[in-house]
Amino acid sequence: MQADLDALRDGVAGSEELGIVLANPEVDSRVKGDILAQIAQGADALVVNFVRLIAEKGRADALAGIADELDALVAENARILDVELTTAHTLSDAEFARIIARIEQASGRQVQATRSVDEDLIGGLVLQAGSMRLDASVRGQLEQLRQELSTGGTHGSPS
Repeated sequence: MQADLDALRDGVAGSEELGIVLANPEVDSRVKGDILAQIAQGADALVVNFVRLIAEKGRADALAGIADELDALVAENARILDVELTTAHTLSDAEFARIIARIEQASGRQVQATRSVDEDLIGGLVLQAGSMRLDASVRGQLEQLRQELSTGGTHGSPS
């Protein structure tokens, strides 16, 4: 069922024209419901009925947000932690697996991770998990040092 809703969300997101129709208040909500039901054809009947219902309630354009929220609730319930790992260079699969294993050990949760490269980081990594951001990059450390120096911080200086 979740996969059906995700596929529908992705299909709608892939069509600019469809997004315009779903957001247009002049298009009758039953028409929007019919369109979404046709796209969802073959999906679980509960999903088809659900998309008809949200269209009838004038929320057809909120499908992506609803599907995203469902994904977040399912992940939370399954104790899955979604993280974005950004590094200065491409990690080998072994390096990536080692970092993910450490995050799983520290969090006590299964980790689902995406990875990307940002050469501006110089070195290190940035880990984003929801609203929590851990910046262990060289760029982040240099920025923190710059801020401390510009505010006249006495971090580490003798009295």
